[in-house]
Amino acid sequence: MDGIVEPVPVRMIDSPCVNICVMDDATGLCTGCARTIDEIAGWTSGSAAWRDAVMADLPGRVGSRS
Repeated sequence: MDGIVEPVPVRMIDSPCVNICVMDDATGLCTGCARTIDEIAGWTSGSAAWRDAVMADLPGRVGSRS
């Protein structure tokens, strides 16, 4: 198999990131996407179920920020 490269399927991961990456010290949330630093850091390695749960929680976080 020397010299043969097998294609690996690429699966895009949905992300709430809007490229406004500034952490709010008062809330501990990103001002752009409303995730915590731990959520941001673990996004690509977290399970799909975990990411779905975080995504479902985000609208409530955004609404509670002032």
